[in-house]
Amino acid sequence: MEPVTLTTDRLLLRTVDPKDTDAVYAAAQDPDTQRWISQFPSPYLREHAESFTGQAAPDGWAHDSMYTFGLFLPEGQLAGMLGITMRALGVGEIGFWATKEHRGHGYVTEAALAAARWAFTALAVDRLEWRAEVGNRPSRAVAERVGFTVEGTLRSAVNNKGVRRDCWVGSLLPSDLGLPSTAPYLPAPGHLG
Repeated sequence: MEPVTLTTDRLLLRTVDPKDTDAVYAAAQDPDTQRWISQFPSPYLREHAESFTGQAAPDGWAHDSMYTFGLFLPEGQLAGMLGITMRALGVGEIGFWATKEHRGHGYVTEAALAAARWAFTALAVDRLEWRAEVGNRPSRAVAERVGFTVEGTLRSAVNNKGVRRDCWVGSLLPSDLGLPSTAPYLPAPGHLG
């Protein structure tokens, strides 16, 4: 798929490319970002940013495997990143982070809601999953504000820099946002979903 651009009231969501390498590299130096993002090498070197913006992000779009969006303010500053990784037919997993200087403004929540709507309508996703290491309360707060149902804790489900850790898992369905699914959903008996 060719990369798409999404807009919200305050953000432009677009893929990143080599011209964004400096911004991604600078943002990734934040110790809190490195702590919670298990895919981030630590230390995060310039070559990691170059590989991400020059190869990983474009390849994800080209192979319909991961749709990466940079969250940009109208002035052009990077406010965060968001990706939707396809896990199975009709199932995607969302991940996101905010730059240190732009945390606490609701940008990631705004972007995650727009990206979820896009995934449900353009990608035929019927279940969007969110996972975060137990203790990553800012990520959980974003997920809950978007409307994710936290379904539980998975033991030893993430490998964060060589250490197995527990993670929270949640889901968002098209119906949670008032959208139709591509396939019928039959909740378990007694479930009010």
